[in-house]
Amino acid sequence: MEKQIRLDVSNMFAEKIGSEHGLNREQVDDFQKKADQIHRYIREAKKEGKMGFMELPFQDHHKIEEIENFAAQRKSEIENFVVLGIGGSALGSIALQTALKDPYHNIRTDVRNDTPRLFVPDNVDPVRFGSLLDELDLEKTLFNVISKSGGTAETMSQFLITRQAVIEELGKESLKDHFVATTSQESGYLIEIAKQEGIPTFPIPGNVGGRFSVLSPVGLLFGAFAGLDIYELLSGARFMDELCSTADLWNNPAYLNALLEYLAYQEGKKMSVMFPYAHRLKDVADWYRQLWAESLGKEVDRDGKEVNVGPTPIKALGATDQHSQVQLYMEGPYDKIINFLEVKNFERKLKIPDAYQEIEGVSYLGGHSLNHLLQTEKKATELALTKRQRVNKTIILPEIQEHTLGQLFYLLELQTAFIGELFNINVFNQPGVELGKSYAYGILGRKGYQEMKRKYDKSPDHSEEFIV
Repeated sequence: MEKQIRLDVSNMFAEKIGSEHGLNREQVDDFQKKADQIHRYIREAKKEGKMGFMELPFQDHHKIEEIENFAAQRKSEIENFVVLGIGGSALGSIALQTALKDPYHNIRTDVRNDTPRLFVPDNVDPVRFGSLLDELDLEKTLFNVISKSGGTAETMSQFLITRQAVIEELGKESLKDHFVATTSQESGYLIEIAKQEGIPTFPIPGNVGGRFSVLSPVGLLFGAFAGLDIYELLSGARFMDELCSTADLWNNPAYLNALLEYLAYQEGKKMSVMFPYAHRLKDVADWYRQLWAESLGKEVDRDGKEVNVGPTPIKALGATDQHSQVQLYMEGPYDKIINFLEVKNFERKLKIPDAYQEIEGVSYLGGHSLNHLLQTEKKATELALTKRQRVNKTIILPEIQEHTLGQLFYLLELQTAFIGELFNINVFNQPGVELGKSYAYGILGRKGYQEMKRKYDKSPDHSEEFIV
């Protein structure tokens, strides 16, 4: 079976959409010279270590073996593998679990195949996190603490709570058996703690940011404990890197996808919807949402000019959101570009029985399958959007497995880097996020952030005048 994912962009162009909202091929061709420049910059930046995510598919084979061996040794000792992390430290693992494990993995022992239950709480909601701790047998639990700096307030709060629970139940000497740290190799609070407590560690490359880290030990360690083929995941990413080795826009899916998003943005379509028609890809859309928003939402460009740029990412799910969001997409403002994710072959087929032949509104379903129903609804939604002159495109996966998912991750990461160059912004920073963190640090009394606390104290409280 073919393993290459495909990009169908025909519904972006005037031939299908109409000239009012559709693009034309000349618009793409006009950017070829710019694409040549960006391609040279990206390849040179990769050589200089400035595009760390592009190095991950080619990382040292021995490092992958270390991850595999560690997981193989520990899986037999535990029942629960818990990721303590937030944002880019968690969303990739969640996407991997949803895409490649049975939807009811944690409650079906018959499908776990000697792998532990998997939990990624990804928040500091006290009810949710407390309930998870109530569920876990700590003696049979391994916590993976993921933070590059070790200063992430949410992650380290989770760590402090679980650390205390393990100490109280199992003793301080057991910390090294129930925690692993995925963090910076050279510096940071977490590596310092890990050395102090004897906790094993796996390094996050210094040139890889959280939202680009799914193919680093951040995602690979989780994948190994989940029983996934992490070699195939990386193989898929390498395959996509090769497909994207050309500067030719019409033959580079990442560059073409990025340019079409950019052109649509310039024509007022500033919302980018990811719409998978497979529940397994639901959390890929969530991962993409962070990647797109945090990378592209920027106040200033590289020249210091205030631009306040950035497409707004939206996630939807077919067929669920046909009954929720599609009404807006069909008849609302022409401000969206729809990105379908389509799967050709599902891993199982579920037939719809024949029944109620006398009731036409039900009987027509008999003899079909849920597979056919879902795929038909995608095609119907795509056709309806196209007839209403709503730009849309489709990434087609022959099936959902490690190789195709590795391709998809890499495609979306590379297109993010490319469109960032079109916008002339720094894709790899997040100053807006850091400002909010700084206020939180000040309020909580972290040393060095006293000024942020003073600014907070001077800010007005909720105004009674405007509280209803």
